[in-house]
Amino acid sequence: MLKVDSLTKSFSLETESIRAVDQLSFTVDASEVFGLLGPNGAGKTTTLRMILGLLVPDDGFAEVLGRRTSEDPDAVKQRLGFVSASDGVYPWLSVREMLLYFGDLYGVPPEVAAHRCEELARLMDIEDLLDRRAGGLSTGQKQRVTLVRGLIHDPPVMLLDEPTRGLDVVGVQTIFEYIGHLRDLGKAVVVCTHRLDEAERLCDRFGLLHRGSLAHHGKLGDLQSATGRSHLVDMFVDLIEGGSHESK
Repeated sequence: MLKVDSLTKSFSLETESIRAVDQLSFTVDASEVFGLLGPNGAGKTTTLRMILGLLVPDDGFAEVLGRRTSEDPDAVKQRLGFVSASDGVYPWLSVREMLLYFGDLYGVPPEVAAHRCEELARLMDIEDLLDRRAGGLSTGQKQRVTLVRGLIHDPPVMLLDEPTRGLDVVGVQTIFEYIGHLRDLGKAVVVCTHRLDEAERLCDRFGLLHRGSLAHHGKLGDLQSATGRSHLVDMFVDLIEGGSHESK
């Protein structure tokens, strides 16, 4: 479903060049949740932006169902859904108007978009919000609306960037249920997060991103065998402390 092959991206600063992503490769299959994990600055968001076609990689490629972002970016975007903690809503539109607008942007026929809007609203329990102005919703309500918006064009691959950031316990549980639904639908899901305790509950496989490269990847048992650690938090502490010692 999703193939990332040798993605590389550097940024030039005044005094140096920083390699944010370094020869990054992984795949995600249907009905699989892949956790791309790392602390802030590890390269997670840069990776997502290259997959989405918002950044041009220096090397490598991202491919969705055989279509490469570098060769056919519009076709790839049609096949991707994106949900971010920083997503907002259009405050002067009703929820229904906003969802149908995004359906139109993705080329979904109006009657199909209207049906999906109703279906997803039932799923995410926002039926009573559809005709309310989006700007008047609570934080939790806006969150549910953005989750529906990411699925309005029925993409086979979903990218979630720090989806639980700033949410309370109820909001986090909503995200867990949403990701479970994506898995049931056969979507390939990438979750980028630094909330490692949550990732252990959510993901089928993991990629531990450190300084733009995958330090370890595989199922939790594979990572435990490779590192001798039981939990992702401990694995990352070892990585970070090891990197600190190397730089001295």
